[in-house]
Amino acid sequence: MKKWTYLPVILLVLLYVISMLIDPDKISIQLEERNLPPGFSHLFGTDWLGRDMFLRTMKGIELSITVGLLTAVLSTIVSFLAAMLASMHKWLDRLISWLTDLFLSLPHLVTLILISFTLGGGFKGVVIGLVLTHWPSLTRVLRAEILQLKETKYVKISEKLGKGFWWQARHHYLPHLLPQMLVGFTLIFPHAILHEASITFLGFGLSPEQPAIGIILSEAMQYLSTGFWWLAFFPGLILLIIILLFQICAKAWKSYLEKDFSHENIVRD
Repeated sequence: MKKWTYLPVILLVLLYVISMLIDPDKISIQLEERNLPPGFSHLFGTDWLGRDMFLRTMKGIELSITVGLLTAVLSTIVSFLAAMLASMHKWLDRLISWLTDLFLSLPHLVTLILISFTLGGGFKGVVIGLVLTHWPSLTRVLRAEILQLKETKYVKISEKLGKGFWWQARHHYLPHLLPQMLVGFTLIFPHAILHEASITFLGFGLSPEQPAIGIILSEAMQYLSTGFWWLAFFPGLILLIIILLFQICAKAWKSYLEKDFSHENIVRD
């Protein structure tokens, strides 16, 4: 992998560390400094309550990255387990395939809103809703890979030697599926962040007291017509940068894994 491909990862980690170091108590109401434009004292300006928009944006990025990472990890695990179950028996395969087609056929954002609203919203409701709506696509890919692996000679030999299904899953399936799971993880992450921001913007996601990007953008809408453009510009720009950085990482990982983790490289005697 080229050295420049590590730069987006370093920038993402740096943004996340900076956001974690910010004390939430510093985001206080200062009415005498409200609606100030961007400057040296306030890089992103202040809002209608005098709160520093740079601090609010960074805390919102921390929350978005946390939701994205948690969703991507859980969705990848659910996809792997679902693909494993589908390969165990034809009835399980039919059930998993039916559930996959069901979730893929439903409007994605509408399903996410319904699940989050049913669970009461908040951090838990958003994460569960994101996980339940982001596992089908990766599951379909992993299931197809497992079906191909089951027809390979070394898997059939292990079956004749009496190796159980979970032994095969650990020694044959998992090493082959790791590249696809890693790429799937990097692709789910930006989708999860955007969908979290979308439903939060619409009022069905995180709680209003949390400094989420969706809440910041939603609150800024009523002030844009009065000329306070920085209330939405900088949070939206930072969110876009996070998405683009992770997409660059995903493309780099995909090309690297397709080159160095081909089927011939992972087959073991």
